[in-house]
Amino acid sequence: MKKFNLPIDDCLQELKDALNAGNDIVLTAEPGAGKSTVVPLALKDEPFLGKKKILMLQPRRVAAVAVARRMADLDSSEPGSVIGHSVRFSSNVTKNTVVEVLTEGILTSRIQKDPFLEDVGLANFL
Repeated sequence: MKKFNLPIDDCLQELKDALNAGNDIVLTAEPGAGKSTVVPLALKDEPFLGKKKILMLQPRRVAAVAVARRMADLDSSEPGSVIGHSVRFSSNVTKNTVVEVLTEGILTSRIQKDPFLEDVGLANFL
């Protein structure tokens, strides 16, 4: 993963430790701190996830696609492999996708089909 000095970097280890200990977390930080890009990448290989995925909610289709592409670039992976997006009329999620960026409409549909989100280990809902 490409490295930048962002405000969120200072609390990543504490965040990992808390989640691996089974704690629930509410993360708040100012815009641009790295919540939507750095945090999911830092957590995608943590033991607490097991074989489950991370869901990232973005309110707009353009933002969802852009965030997924940016994270894939930071992770040096192809969009749709480890990091993918699901928006209306477009999805590049595969069985290997660990971080999925999706819109509210897609999340609503998914909850209707699976109310407990059985395949989700972590969710970032704005």
